[in-house]
Amino acid sequence: MSSVNRKSVLLVFLLLASPILRAQEIKLPAEVEKLSATAKETVEVKMDGPMLRWASKFLSAEDPDEQKAAKLVQNLKSIYVRNFEFDKDSAYSSAEVEALRSQFGPPIWSRVVGVRSERDGENVDVYFKLENEKMAGIIIIAAERRELTFVNIVGPIEVDQLADLGGEFGIPKLKTKPSSSNPVAKVEKGDHK
Repeated sequence: MSSVNRKSVLLVFLLLASPILRAQEIKLPAEVEKLSATAKETVEVKMDGPMLRWASKFLSAEDPDEQKAAKLVQNLKSIYVRNFEFDKDSAYSSAEVEALRSQFGPPIWSRVVGVRSERDGENVDVYFKLENEKMAGIIIIAAERRELTFVNIVGPIEVDQLADLGGEFGIPKLKTKPSSSNPVAKVEKGDHK
């Protein structure tokens, strides 16, 4: 195959693959990213597979929860966490949260949990991405009156394992009720390192 033909085949492949690659790319909308200017505290955690495996070496071998987290991250591709904490209620709009949610829909993402509480002002959305009937990614968006948290975990993971990661790598601690036929996840405030 000539050099020109190889370049043509590569160009066609890139043109055909680029919508698929863009569809899987996750970015915080600009209006959400701007929240860091008004937040009293922001946290950003970005770790890919090699960095996750390296960071997991700092988890305690004596702590059973940290052992589970270390074992789990061995197969993950990446973890991205973005957290904004504010001094006052309603420091961000529902439109800003909706701009974030709007990225996650069929056919790539399935919303499996949606919690809305007018009384507490706590809203949680959980999205799953399946590939070949296996979990390939999880998105968690937790919006509270004074806090907004976005978590993206890429790689094979099960819901009960997600609870094991809570409190590590900036991921909020989750309490699950696995014995129930209807599993429930609750984000624990302030329980992330």
